[in-house]
Amino acid sequence: MISGLKRLMEQLKSISQVRSSKIKNLSRRIFNGKSLVLSQSTPYEVIAQYNHAKIRFYAATERKYQEPLVFVAPLAINMAIYDLYPYRSLIKYFTEQGFDVYLLDWGKLSYKHRYLNFLNFIDEAIPYCINRIREHSKSDQISLHGWSMAGIFVLLYTALRQPNYVKNLIVLGSPIDSYSSGGIGKLYKHLNMLLSKNLKIQKTIYHGIIPKKVLHTPGILNAIGFKVLDPKGWYEGHKQLLLNLDNEQLLHEHATLGNFLNHMIDYPGGVNQDMLFNIWLQNPLKKGTIQLRDKIIELKNIDCPLLVGAGMNDQMVTAASVKPLTQLTNSSDVTFTLIPGGHLGLMSSLKSAEEFWPKLAQWLDERSTKFKD
Repeated sequence: MISGLKRLMEQLKSISQVRSSKIKNLSRRIFNGKSLVLSQSTPYEVIAQYNHAKIRFYAATERKYQEPLVFVAPLAINMAIYDLYPYRSLIKYFTEQGFDVYLLDWGKLSYKHRYLNFLNFIDEAIPYCINRIREHSKSDQISLHGWSMAGIFVLLYTALRQPNYVKNLIVLGSPIDSYSSGGIGKLYKHLNMLLSKNLKIQKTIYHGIIPKKVLHTPGILNAIGFKVLDPKGWYEGHKQLLLNLDNEQLLHEHATLGNFLNHMIDYPGGVNQDMLFNIWLQNPLKKGTIQLRDKIIELKNIDCPLLVGAGMNDQMVTAASVKPLTQLTNSSDVTFTLIPGGHLGLMSSLKSAEEFWPKLAQWLDERSTKFKD
């Protein structure tokens, strides 16, 4: 009788401690979330700047390859996605595989940058930064990686400049046939058909007459937009936290990912003009050619090894939208792969880290030069 009562008291005490711990963790998450953030813990050096942009350098743990791996970031996001957790970091993974890694960080763009457009990045900033990287790495050639909008950046840069020093090109989650991208693609296709019936409105939208200050979107709107496009993921994340408040790692991961999603950066009006009204609405890349101002860029100019990837569950840029790129270049070495996760998850999810990162490392290993001191 007494021993049974004692066990009951111990169980009640244990339940009370767990409940207290959960309340404490919920309070930490709500009121002191920044202290839980784990991202961007890998040390780096800034080797050069270009206006608002910085070139980050992450040295290989033990350099095995001559060509560095260059990550070009898309706009709107902060750099945390490349170095999200100390134990699951894209940058740290590849430095540990023997690659010197460089990251083009576009900085905190604001309203004063509203006139920036695609050509400012692909024909000015990226060429400058890559030349500095080649000098710093003492390697004439590089492997170039772009995800989402940055995939379009590196693709168009390589097609426009035709640099023989892009030895390997990686394009992930980038819309090539935008009309094939699920419901979003169908919406843009329908809008374009409507615009074709009114040439005056079409000219206003397609020829840059809309003021850039109207098209410019602040970071907070981009943060909201990211969540609206994936409401299920946002809901599930909060649900899992509330069901597992005693899980310390989950608490840190929820705070880290939340910090990333809540701190998006502005989209310049000129970039929105090119991305929304050209890439998405007119869908020129489906045919392998795009005109940006006075420059006609043809994807057939690309002949280096090309890896094209799409998120298995990506609702923003579907695999059907990404895959046509495999048929549009002159590369004789093209690989297409599906990556676990959605638009964000293909870069950072546990399954992507376990399944895709090793595949990418192997793909690069087979196409890179072994480093010699």
